Amino acid sequence: MSHDPRSVLSRSAPPPDRTVRYGDHPDQVADLRLPRRAAGPLVIVVHGGFWRPGYDRSHTGPMAAALAALGHPVAQLEYRRVGYPETLDDVAAGVAVLPGLATATATGLGRPAPAGPPVLVGHSAGGHLALWQAATHGGVAGVVALAPVADLVEAYRRDLDGGAVAALLGGGPEDVPERYARADPARLPAPRCPVVVLHGDADAQVPIDIGRGYAARTGARTVELPGTGHFGLIDPQAPPWRHVTDELHSLFQ
Repeated sequence: MSHDPRSVLSRSAPPPDRTVRYGDHPDQVADLRLPRRAAGPLVIVVHGGFWRPGYDRSHTGPMAAALAALGHPVAQLEYRRVGYPETLDDVAAGVAVLPGLATATATGLGRPAPAGPPVLVGHSAGGHLALWQAATHGGVAGVVALAPVADLVEAYRRDLDGGAVAALLGGGPEDVPERYARADPARLPAPRCPVVVLHGDADAQVPIDIGRGYAARTGARTVELPGTGHFGLIDPQAPPWRHVTDELHSLFQ
């Protein structure tokens, strides 16, 4: 029987070591996984789901647990969904605060503390948010963008996920141009940190040419994966996972 990468969306994962709060809203939380033998920066996982409330960080539990098993301290960032500017503001606030919260939690647990600025791993809409964070706020050592929604104008034009971009920003590019100018990675300066975009050529949710176009404009490194769909990139049991970990490790060298 062939492996179904969509199974990761409902697969359970071991519980995190701690859930910490970076703000007062119920969604301003993150799950921390802090290995006993860890080294390097905090890996902040930003989940996808087209910014909609129907998806939360739970489906990134398997990938977060797999990264922690490799010795990476990991934070699964939650954020308020489908709201401008709340969604963006939460990511910026979480990325700013989580390294300190992870260090304090690791110290309290007697675990090694993360070292240096964090690395962002974002999938789909989370890839958009990771690229946006790196371009607008910095403070990160690198970004691994997995099938990112890296061009909001193009995603709006193609009506990805039935109006997801318009729902996030409150309209189209002609309605709220200032929001697209602020929120769209394709219209922002390239991040100053290393960025790698991984995208499968069988992606039915976010077409690969969106990732290609972003990389061509910004100089981001691109890894194209033949026969890979949208969800194989976040599934530790799927063949593309080794490419994800290889590119993540390349940012630490």
